[in-house]
Amino acid sequence: MTNFWQNIQSPNFSLAPMEDVTDTAFREVVLKTAASGKLHLLFSEFTSVEGMCHPVGHDKVKHRLKINESEQKLLKEKNVKLIAQIWGKDPEKYYKTAQFIANETEFDAIDINMGCPVKNVVKNGCCSALITQPELAREIILATREATNLPLSVKTRIGFKQVVTESWISHLLNTPIDALTIHGRIQKQMSEGMADWNEIAKAVKLRDEMAPNIKIIGNGDVESYQEGLEKCEKYGVDGVMIGRGIFKNPWFFDPDKRDIEMEEKIELMKEHTRLFDQSWGDSKNFAILRRFFKIYTNGFHGASSLRNDLMSTRNAEEVYAAVNRFLLSEQA
Repeated sequence: MTNFWQNIQSPNFSLAPMEDVTDTAFREVVLKTAASGKLHLLFSEFTSVEGMCHPVGHDKVKHRLKINESEQKLLKEKNVKLIAQIWGKDPEKYYKTAQFIANETEFDAIDINMGCPVKNVVKNGCCSALITQPELAREIILATREATNLPLSVKTRIGFKQVVTESWISHLLNTPIDALTIHGRIQKQMSEGMADWNEIAKAVKLRDEMAPNIKIIGNGDVESYQEGLEKCEKYGVDGVMIGRGIFKNPWFFDPDKRDIEMEEKIELMKEHTRLFDQSWGDSKNFAILRRFFKIYTNGFHGASSLRNDLMSTRNAEEVYAAVNRFLLSEQA
């Protein structure tokens, strides 16, 4: 199998894995809005290895790895790689989950979550808590690598309670990974304050000295495509990962797209609603979709009124009805 990390375009752009956000429906929306050659990597939602290996929990968790046929088609057309992100603390379960992903899904690679700062996750010794358990982190990487030939990456932070970039990143660079995404905050910060890109630059320097074959992706506070390009140039990273920036602009990966009209925003919202409904039906709480409505309902007359109406919708039909009422009122 060809390892795409070895010849991926630089600078490259990716959409971050986000809980209850980066499901197959929203990934397809992002693929549809991305300009050719401007988006390179997409990630799944966080997928628990414990859940995947549980006799009852498996069926409740594996939906996070769902890929619609329509998404798969767009991934191929736009040459975008899709990566499954997994989390947990048991190396054996990482091994089994990695084998499942390699044998039962169409994902192009695996990413290990060593960065999520959420307290109830950290309390169980998972994700960013692994920064404080470097040997366990190494065991997890080795177990995942042993399970499959799929390309392997890690997403992490620059520290837990304090910055430990040199020791922690050096440790990871001594493991058999292909890429490393670094969020420029410590766990204690959660999403507060500004990401420290100077620490990310330190990681790049360490990489250059220790493992020049490993790609470094920077993450944190990238507000525009142009800013992403500038950060790649200034800090030496191979690419940037976009998280919250997508909520400000769903056309983030089409930097030439400006002054988007109301009608286009509403049509994209309706398409997202259709894809969500088609993908999940009644198997997912429709309220998850409401968090996206603010993405599409801004910057035009009456947007707040439409948004308020949408926040009480319970299914796709009610969304379409709310939109129709709004459009009729605007014509009156």
